[in-house]
Amino acid sequence: MRNAYAITSALLLGGAAATLALQPSTAQVAQNEPGAIQATAPRAGAPMSFADMVAKLQPAVVNISTKQTIVQRQQANPFQGTPFGDLFGFGQGGGNGAPVKREGASLGSGFLISADGYVVTNNHVISPGAQGATVDSITVTLNNRKEYTARVIGKDQDSDLALLKIDATGLPFVKWGDSSRARVGDWVLAIGEPFGLGGTVTAGIISAINRVTGQPGAYDRFIQTDAAINQGNSGGPMFDMNGNVIGINSQIFSQSGGNIGIGFAIPAETAKPIIETFKTGGKIIRGYIGVSIGGGVDDDAAAALGIPKNQGELIARVEPNGPAAKGGLRAGDVVTAINGQQVNPDATLTRLVSNLQPGTTARFDILRGGQRQTINIQVVTRPSNDQLKALINGGDDSGGFGPGDQQQDDGSDDDGTGAGTTQGSSAPLGLNVQPLTPGIARAIGVDPTVQGVVIATVDSSSDASGKLRRGDVVQAINGTPVRTAADVARLVAQAKAAGRPSVLALVQRGRGNPAFIPLKIGK
Repeated sequence: MRNAYAITSALLLGGAAATLALQPSTAQVAQNEPGAIQATAPRAGAPMSFADMVAKLQPAVVNISTKQTIVQRQQANPFQGTPFGDLFGFGQGGGNGAPVKREGASLGSGFLISADGYVVTNNHVISPGAQGATVDSITVTLNNRKEYTARVIGKDQDSDLALLKIDATGLPFVKWGDSSRARVGDWVLAIGEPFGLGGTVTAGIISAINRVTGQPGAYDRFIQTDAAINQGNSGGPMFDMNGNVIGINSQIFSQSGGNIGIGFAIPAETAKPIIETFKTGGKIIRGYIGVSIGGGVDDDAAAALGIPKNQGELIARVEPNGPAAKGGLRAGDVVTAINGQQVNPDATLTRLVSNLQPGTTARFDILRGGQRQTINIQVVTRPSNDQLKALINGGDDSGGFGPGDQQQDDGSDDDGTGAGTTQGSSAPLGLNVQPLTPGIARAIGVDPTVQGVVIATVDSSSDASGKLRRGDVVQAINGTPVRTAADVARLVAQAKAAGRPSVLALVQRGRGNPAFIPLKIGK
């Protein structure tokens, strides 16, 4: 997934907004008032032309550019003070490692929602584009080439929305539409500033609604379109055939960074209440219970747990002393419903929890060890993103599972864990394990609060080979905590007796996030 906005050079910014210039309407009504659009909108079905509609809507779409200062620490010159010190071009400052400042810029789109200058865009359009960068100024350029310095009224990283204000009156603007009525196959228009080419219009259809892309967070539900969306389109409007804004173009799926016919827009039903909250000076408040989610119940997880797939989500980690822990939720539990609303790929756990009112008590239906239970959790206000990073692993995300991380054990015992001396066997899984002690935890680099069994060796002929390795900690099997090799063997035997082909292991690697790993049961 790529954000659909452009980082540009100063040369590109200089001419980005002058490509098309249409004079704005002087009428102090919305550009997409029913009386103004109905007479000119294309007829239902395949339209002959979008031209009359575009002429009404385009003046309300704006270019948004930022000027940024990027501070980077320069690499120290290893030859400083030698006869070769000036030969290798270490840049400003003589290569002494001192910070170096340079200018940066970003480019995106937006649209006016009022005659007095409120502008909607994406948060990432107006945010620093690199580590060490700060945004010095934001400029809004209208379709008639007039430029205004904008101030930020509100912005939100989670929803990727921002509201700006420019000091002007009598501006053309557009109104929100009802994205809940959008259907797959409906025609849509996108207007924006791709690659700094001002006032670019593209058309297509809605390819999907409520599209879940697999990104973390509560707002992973988009309108998907094949209308061309490129870098620089971010923050621009998606219009329906009545000329109403039903989405905010924000992301594309592309290996190259260019359009391949898969673009995504934030639905108006998501964006409008957040923007209105900004406009009235309110604060975005979301619910929080203090858990890390291990994903949905896919085919492997469903087979291991003996439950239907796509019903519920797995809890990978529970924050110590957090709301979920106090309510009795455990790592390995499957949350199937919240306040009676089913948890599934369209209504994710993150989304449902975020929409809970802080200060209230929510009912959670869970599966634990194959048994259905109900627990109550007191919901609190979600901390800021910076606070969350500090809470989860102390901000250290290293050592977790990722591409290329899984490897076969080499059978050696040189990692200082003492593996190979007191381990027990779990033959059906091809693992030799032993209880995790504080000394072993220090040696393998896991948090001292982690409990479970540490893997000593992995049988190269087992399904676990290539998935797990020596030093991984198995915390639970099918949602039940394990502390000894006997615990593992007992739970594997139970799953085998129930006719299940695999078990689901909750595994901790280093200080990364724990992961659920399906393991086939051997004969």
